[in-house]
Amino acid sequence: MDHPILVVENEEDLVTTYERLLRRQGYRVRAAGTCRAGLAIIEREALCLVISDLRLPDGDGLEIVRAARALPAPLPVLVATGLGSRTTRQAALDAGASAFLTKPFTADAFNRLVDTLLGKA
Repeated sequence: MDHPILVVENEEDLVTTYERLLRRQGYRVRAAGTCRAGLAIIEREALCLVISDLRLPDGDGLEIVRAARALPAPLPVLVATGLGSRTTRQAALDAGASAFLTKPFTADAFNRLVDTLLGKA
């Protein structure tokens, strides 16, 4: 994979988990702990996928979804959140999320979803 996957997550232990899982699959990873940092990376770097939480210290992960989907070449976005309600899921999908994953999740489920989003499944 030429371009990295962006992980927008403020919990460092989850960032570490994402990085470990994605690197095992051969992906490069960029990480941002805030909405603002994630938006800056989306604007200036070529990426292949964005994985974002919904609750960020300085904003809503739906901003990340909308920014990634508004690019000239829209990026797939996986929303991974502990807020697994039907309403939250629908809001993420309405904003343009490609997939929604409720935390906690298994490594296998995560890996399969990433592969599907990147056309490898």
